[in-house]
Amino acid sequence: MTGTRIAALGHYQPAKVLTNDDLAALVDTSDAWISSRVGIRTRHVAGPDEPVDEMAAHAGAKALASAGLTPADVDLVLVATSTAIDRSPNTAARVAARLGMASPATMDLNVVCAGFTHALATADHAVRAGSATRVLVIGADKMTEVTDWTDRTTCVLVGDGAGAAVVEAAPDSVGAGIGPVLWGSVPEMGHAVRIEGTPPRFAQEGQTVYRWATTQLPPIARRVCERAGVAPEDLAAVVLHQANLRIIEPVARRIGAVNAVIARDVTESGNTSAASIPMAFSKLVERGEVTSGAPALLFGFGGNLSYAGQVVRIP
Repeated sequence: MTGTRIAALGHYQPAKVLTNDDLAALVDTSDAWISSRVGIRTRHVAGPDEPVDEMAAHAGAKALASAGLTPADVDLVLVATSTAIDRSPNTAARVAARLGMASPATMDLNVVCAGFTHALATADHAVRAGSATRVLVIGADKMTEVTDWTDRTTCVLVGDGAGAAVVEAAPDSVGAGIGPVLWGSVPEMGHAVRIEGTPPRFAQEGQTVYRWATTQLPPIARRVCERAGVAPEDLAAVVLHQANLRIIEPVARRIGAVNAVIARDVTESGNTSAASIPMAFSKLVERGEVTSGAPALLFGFGGNLSYAGQVVRIP
């Protein structure tokens, strides 16, 4: 058994930006209403010829370049997504093909908004168990493809994008480590966030999700910190699933991370589901807002009313 670390991060967003004023031309809403209710100002929208695997490959390539690695250095690709339309080949296999990888294991994980932190834990376990040496972990979703653009309660939330991390072995003493995961779900409440039907459409019970997230998740997030041996006040960053500011800010406050930088990428990117945590984390690192080696809490939650979190050292 050995330790693991995040060696590098990367992210990608489509070029097209959709503003709140643009949405006001589609449904009965306004910039003031959206900003006050969810804190989102803009979101990026992928075109019809920009599939999930293309966005994922862009983010993955950026992470590999940042780590000074080539696709040949990776032997496992994990992609967290809930918006891949095709069942086979899976998204991870298509990413591997786009990046020119020779023979990696490829798997998709569908845990919706908690997908990336589940995939990160899976990568950590695989490396520690010796079944992988280096893993490309990607969260990517094209939420605009499963959105009902006549429903003003959901269409104002979503955006598209991808974020990636390179996970590799490291001595347990090395600072940039991945802590133990705490994960679970509330199966009987899985109906609260859905992507169902033909064609599939995103829907949620907003108040149910809000009450669950703001009351039940903070103590779970504190237990994540306990497992890692890090006090909440010692966290340098908190990167929650970027659902909306009305959830992010009270949850972060109740965790007790009083000295941490709180990721608020949702304001410019919207809710990008599995992409939201790695994308927000990558931006914090790229902009130099956090210090390498310092502890950061990553905590995903959402569809299935699933959750997963771990404390990692910032690459």
